[in-house]
Amino acid sequence: MPDRLGRPKRIVRVCWERLADPSVRGVFNSHLRESFNQILREVGDIESEWTMFSTSIVDAAIRSCGRKVSGAGRGGNPRTQWWTLEVRDAVKLKKESYRAWLAWGTPEAAEAYRQAKRTTAVVVSEAKTQVWEEFGEAMEKDYRTASGKFWQTARRLRRGKQLSANTVYGGDGELLVSTGDIVGRWKEYFEDLLNPTDTPSVEEPEAGDSEVDSFITQAEVTEVVQQLLGGKAPGVDEICPEYLMSLDVVGLSWLTRLCNIAWRSGTVPLDWATGVVVPLFKKGDRRVCSNYRGITLLSLPGKVYSRVLERRVQPLVEPRIQEEQCGFRPSRGTLDQLYTLHRVLEGS
Repeated sequence: MPDRLGRPKRIVRVCWERLADPSVRGVFNSHLRESFNQILREVGDIESEWTMFSTSIVDAAIRSCGRKVSGAGRGGNPRTQWWTLEVRDAVKLKKESYRAWLAWGTPEAAEAYRQAKRTTAVVVSEAKTQVWEEFGEAMEKDYRTASGKFWQTARRLRRGKQLSANTVYGGDGELLVSTGDIVGRWKEYFEDLLNPTDTPSVEEPEAGDSEVDSFITQAEVTEVVQQLLGGKAPGVDEICPEYLMSLDVVGLSWLTRLCNIAWRSGTVPLDWATGVVVPLFKKGDRRVCSNYRGITLLSLPGKVYSRVLERRVQPLVEPRIQEEQCGFRPSRGTLDQLYTLHRVLEGS
């Protein structure tokens, strides 16, 4: 009998959205500052330094924000934003009026039930309208997190339609039903997809540039952190972007110290090189692995380090790239090329 892989799970997560409150953010940085004051001034190896930073920032978030249960298994009660005390009382009165009508069967009881039902419908409608208006205002007010809030709401409304299939086809076309075989098939599929056998030629590096080889400054790290978007999923280290976006001067200096250790040693923590691959269904047969698009969740501090390095080498690399290259370049896109080609073909 196949295991039920698609069943929604009970998830306990940190209430990172509370970091928007300045008082909570202050408590968060206070806990992180206590941990920073306990580290040795002497620089250690990258793994030990990373372990201290990652455990400290996650612990500070838990202590300041708290945790909550999300997903299935919360007791079976309806938890919606429009389920207010007023709605609850109106629904309760409607149920009591219905029971009274069944018990007595009088015209007065029937009229009382009809009135309670109409009142409940009005109260529920007004509550839903108010919630959607507040949702729209939130989208307009904070554009940086609007995208995340929108897709969170969309996923909640779809009510689990993106659940994975309980069975998948193996590489030989055989239908796999056990958890071990299914996980093994996903591992095999993404290893073949993401690890091509052909390796591109690597050019010999030229003489180092003094600006590129210099230490990473806190201003560089701060600028990259300020460009992070909230509401994104964390990597294997469970560090959300809101944690980094809430760092004060002390926290940013700790993150800068970590980046410099990685820069000088030429190595990065194992967590930075580890990605969590999540398959997202596109269309077609859910049992076919190629009908899924895999996204990789990477460590956010690792992304900050990568973007700092990218910003350093971009001025050196940009003049060497051909003008026709538009992918992964600022202010350019492959859609522009497709549009230009389409217009050329129309005019020919």
